[in-house]
Amino acid sequence: MRIKEKKNIKDLFIGLDEKVCDSNGHCIDGINFDNAATTPPIKSSIDYIEKLSNTYASIGRGTGQKAEITTNLYQESRRFIKDFFNIKNKDKYVVIYVNNTTEGINKLARTLKKEENDIVITSRMEHHSNDLPWRKRGNVDYVEVDEQGRLKIEELEQKLKKNYGRVKYVSLTGASNVTGYINDIHSIAKLVHRYDAKLIVDGAQLVPHRKINISGETEDEDIDFLVFSSHKIYSPFGIGVIIGLKQEFENVDPDYAGGGTVDLVLDNKVTYLSPPEKDEAGTPNFLGVMALINSLRVINTIGYEYIEKHEDILLKHTLDGLSNIPKVINYGDTVNIDDRLGIATFNIENMYHHDVANILAKKRGISVRHGWFCAHPYCRRLMHASEAEAKEFLENPSKKMLGMIRLSFALYNTEDEVDLFLNVVEDISSGKLK
Repeated sequence: MRIKEKKNIKDLFIGLDEKVCDSNGHCIDGINFDNAATTPPIKSSIDYIEKLSNTYASIGRGTGQKAEITTNLYQESRRFIKDFFNIKNKDKYVVIYVNNTTEGINKLARTLKKEENDIVITSRMEHHSNDLPWRKRGNVDYVEVDEQGRLKIEELEQKLKKNYGRVKYVSLTGASNVTGYINDIHSIAKLVHRYDAKLIVDGAQLVPHRKINISGETEDEDIDFLVFSSHKIYSPFGIGVIIGLKQEFENVDPDYAGGGTVDLVLDNKVTYLSPPEKDEAGTPNFLGVMALINSLRVINTIGYEYIEKHEDILLKHTLDGLSNIPKVINYGDTVNIDDRLGIATFNIENMYHHDVANILAKKRGISVRHGWFCAHPYCRRLMHASEAEAKEFLENPSKKMLGMIRLSFALYNTEDEVDLFLNVVEDISSGKLK
């Protein structure tokens, strides 16, 4: 049964009607199934930026009328973010703007207090952006995944118990960018807090698809830090957001120093401002922030309930279809899918992932992603490949890097697009389309 489409939902976005050229030079309708990487912007966000450009000025200490307008809107955006994520104790949290989730997690890794023997726990299902920054920080321990690729929560508790007092932070993805598995972040927060640690959530994949409350039903279920990117939630111009415990940024020197971060600079002493100002060196990306705020307003209007139901239907339709196509190899649980976002990964037997993706794009205008999606340790486990097999291509020019094909949905995708995709995959699998 098809969910009733909200009226003209595709008309909200820029570029969806843009034709693409196939390998024969014909202009055809394009289908974007690469939304886990980047989403198209909402039209009204571009219109909003154009309007605000008329009063654009510096943020901070400017005394002109335009500067006051810009500064007030910028400060109000932080209050909007706190409301959007249903923070009960707003004074407890701070909103810091960065360029993207990657920069946000790197900032946390460089800024949060640490002792030489402290341990950060993360997992083997993470995007590189929630793995590599912690490796540079020092001691990192990893929670494994099971055969289907889900996080082993019991192992997390074992590590917290074993290293009680040394684990200060646990940093986990809210949802995998490879399988779409959603981690129960409030339940995990409660577990992490039981062992006196704090939870950092990489929300890059989760925020666009599920309603997130920073505050749990009880205080011990509260999320301590949430990081996400605007470009995955229909907003352009490079903005990322850190929402975190304010006290964790106080009495710590910022990772970047410069304009806008200080109260006073003497010849041999610097007094920094309080967070968030001291953590946003230089001129802020005001227009990017405003585009994000407008996109979040539109998401609120559409409603996460609609988004979730619609994308769930697309996922089920896709997995059912792929499971019935000969030679298709699916990754992740294709039966119990209630904890999956609209992401599906697969391969076709005896075909290179790049070749499949290339046929989809060049023959039928279907954009997907191929490779290991900046999550190499996780994808290697899903493919049951050894590290020796994974690195063969580095040492042997005749070998190719292992990988998969990923399609990822947004709220504007349709079942008709999925049907076309499945027909093309079936043609590729059978050898009809090369």
